[in-house]
Amino acid sequence: MTNKFKSDKPIYLQVREKIEDQIINYELKEGEKAPSTSQLVNFYKINHLTVAKGVNHLVDEGILYRKRGIGTFVAEGARDILLQQRKENFFEDHVMNLVHEAKKLGITENEIITYIQSTEGRDES
Repeated sequence: MTNKFKSDKPIYLQVREKIEDQIINYELKEGEKAPSTSQLVNFYKINHLTVAKGVNHLVDEGILYRKRGIGTFVAEGARDILLQQRKENFFEDHVMNLVHEAKKLGITENEIITYIQSTEGRDES
C-alpha cells in the first residue's frame, strides 16, 4: 500500500479506494478487522477527518461495519459488492467513452478489438 496521493481527486476518495483495493485484492478479507482511523492517519500523514470521511462512506454503503469499542471490519459480501460497482463504473467511465469516440473517428468494432488485443502482455503500471 502506498501513501502517495494524486491531485486529480479528493484525498478521502483515494483513501476509500485504497481500502476498496485491499478488499478486492484479498489483502483485507471479509470478517477481518480493517485498519483503524488512527493507523490510517499515521500511515498517510493526513487529517483525521479526511480519513474518517473515506471510511464512513464505506460504512454507510455496508462495505465496512463497526463493532463498538472493538473496531471496523470488512462486511460479508463486500468484495462482490465492490467488484460489481467497479464493473459498472468501468463500463460507464471507459467503455461508453471508448464507443462514442470510436464512432466519431469511424473506428470499427473489429479495429477496437484488435487495439485491445495488441495491449495484452503490456504492463502500464
